[in-house]
Amino acid sequence: MGGSNAIATGLSALVDILRREKRRGGDTIALSAESERLLQAMPGAFLKAAPKAGRRAESRPAGAPETASTGRGAKAAIPPTAARSVAPTSAAGQKFPIPAVPEEERDEAWARAQLNAIFKAVKHCPECRGLGSLFETVVFAAGNPQAEIVFVGEAPGREEEKARRPFVGPAGKKLDQVLKAMGLPREQVYITNVVKYRPKKGDGRFQGAGNRPPQQDEMAASLPYLRAEIEVVRPRVIVALGRTAAEGLLEKGGSLARFRNAEHEFEGIPVIVTYHPSYLLRQESEADPSAALHAKRLVWEDMLRVMDRVGLPVTAKQRAYFL
Repeated sequence: MGGSNAIATGLSALVDILRREKRRGGDTIALSAESERLLQAMPGAFLKAAPKAGRRAESRPAGAPETASTGRGAKAAIPPTAARSVAPTSAAGQKFPIPAVPEEERDEAWARAQLNAIFKAVKHCPECRGLGSLFETVVFAAGNPQAEIVFVGEAPGREEEKARRPFVGPAGKKLDQVLKAMGLPREQVYITNVVKYRPKKGDGRFQGAGNRPPQQDEMAASLPYLRAEIEVVRPRVIVALGRTAAEGLLEKGGSLARFRNAEHEFEGIPVIVTYHPSYLLRQESEADPSAALHAKRLVWEDMLRVMDRVGLPVTAKQRAYFL
């Protein structure tokens, strides 16, 4: 069993690397230390999993996945889920299909077209509007439709509602600082929310600039649209910003500490849970600078895990950041 797990994990890492480099059109492949370790362990895993009595494995067993060109002569195995037709289902059973296309046709233009269709579906989401607890303005996503990293927040606030873009207020500026420390411009990642409408307080008439986190029913009504976004973008890692976003994304409750210290997946994609940028802002406003520094360090440790996951280079200075 252990050998089979190592093989599957190593192959998954290889496929992710080849797909990423195919999209980038690069001439070289950057490996993180973890990916290199997994790939180096594969020969031993194959030997352990191989039949003992000289039985030979077929070159291509029945039902094995097809291959797709990386654009440079090599072939990368495509998991069975890679070309499936996905039709996210809303709470009322309504569907909007994402067409299954060959891997080479999933370019940026295709991704933007699919995300635009999801945006239009969100605008007319009967479950979201039927709740009566959300405002009318849709705040969709922003960033690279083929990003390797997707950041997921809980819901837009007043600033985001006005700009119709996610994370543009103070919390957005803090997120930009985190991205800068990672060496990433905002345009290189994909940023979205579980809920695409600003939640109301009461009937919303006297809410002003106040915000509140979304409730479970609001996130449940919105989750099919996020699931469709993830299927289109196909990132290598998802970052859930805060406990509420983690609960909505993973559909289970828990403390932020428990979420951070556990392994998670969403539609087969690793999820790393960290503190919401607004938490860092609150810590900075307190009188104890050591508490603020500790919070920043925790977030940065999570971002180092993200960087390692996607193979981004990490300098010694970055490793020691916020220490």
